[in-house]
Amino acid sequence: MRSSGLEHLFAGWRIGQPRGVGGDGRPHVDPEIPDGLSLFEAIEQSGRPDEETYILRREANSFAILNVFPYTTGHVLVLPTRAVAGIDDLDDETYVELWLLVRDVARAVTAAFAPDGLNIGVNEGTAGGGSIPDHLHVHVVPRWSADTNFMTSVANTRVLPLTLVETWNALRDSWPGPGEPDAPGRPGPTKGW
Repeated sequence: MRSSGLEHLFAGWRIGQPRGVGGDGRPHVDPEIPDGLSLFEAIEQSGRPDEETYILRREANSFAILNVFPYTTGHVLVLPTRAVAGIDDLDDETYVELWLLVRDVARAVTAAFAPDGLNIGVNEGTAGGGSIPDHLHVHVVPRWSADTNFMTSVANTRVLPLTLVETWNALRDSWPGPGEPDAPGRPGPTKGW
């Protein structure tokens, strides 16, 4: 995963993104990528705990993972477990499972962060904006009405108030139960993330 070109600002200090360091300045899993695997396949198959890889959910043919260079707090990627370049390369079972997982991610992001809206989309191929074109992934990006301000417009910097670990925990705690848009006992959304 590559940076969006914006600097990221967490809790008041500016940071860069050297190899193996996420947008919050903390180490993340940066596996060696064996021949024949994509970056995302290498992370998913690394054997590392989900809290280290930032994998939020695993299904039979797909998984959800935090973007370590998020556009906003709560930026999640949903991917097929097996790398394919395009949406037409998915078998029907994986296609359905992937989009059901996108829906669960959207519900978790909404419950955890109460955004005013969501951007959900696929950047297929390099010309389509895909930063890792060999492994199709769906972006789920929470948006707030005033999330573009002088920091983004003038300073080319994005303010992200939570670390990746805090974001991962909030999303895991807000994950919907089977078939439920809102699981009982889940903390309510908090504005202003």
